[in-house]
Amino acid sequence: MTIANDPMEAGRVERPVFIKVWDPFVRVFHWSLVALFILTWISADEWDRLHELTGYAIAGLVGLRLVWGLIGARHARFPDFVYRPSAVIAYVKDIIYLRPRRYLGHNPAGGAMVLALLLSLTVVAVTGVMSVSDIFWGKEWVEELHEGAAYAMLALVFLHIAGVVLASIQHRENLVSSMFSGLKRRED
Repeated sequence: MTIANDPMEAGRVERPVFIKVWDPFVRVFHWSLVALFILTWISADEWDRLHELTGYAIAGLVGLRLVWGLIGARHARFPDFVYRPSAVIAYVKDIIYLRPRRYLGHNPAGGAMVLALLLSLTVVAVTGVMSVSDIFWGKEWVEELHEGAAYAMLALVFLHIAGVVLASIQHRENLVSSMFSGLKRRED
């Protein structure tokens, strides 16, 4: 039994307990996607073959992530982070009023971001494949859609980073570190 005024316990600070949240697949997927997106972006105008190869690799990663969203670990599965739009809106309001609830997995805004990123990546990949196919070769609308979707993806990436920084500050938790280690502080 711990007694608050016991001299042995008076200066003791309890260390937070960390638990595994992000499985190895999610972590490798995330950081591989980061690296491939940067390579794809940098190679867009100068190195066509590298751009195509990294684009195909991203498409493959997205396909694997969709499967993992159905069969993967608890916090990787879609039912764990897909929320009703009203829940996402309510959570964003809570962020604005500086009272967001902490989630062990993705919060409603984070879950919506995952879906937006996967959808955007899919559009970029599909239009990229279309732009090098015989049927759509040289079609300006396909190239414009591909480029527009890529810029939308870049905007989502910056919004994702801002959300991670904000949530890290609000919850006093290094979310970037957790995507490397897989560990997060146990729920309060």
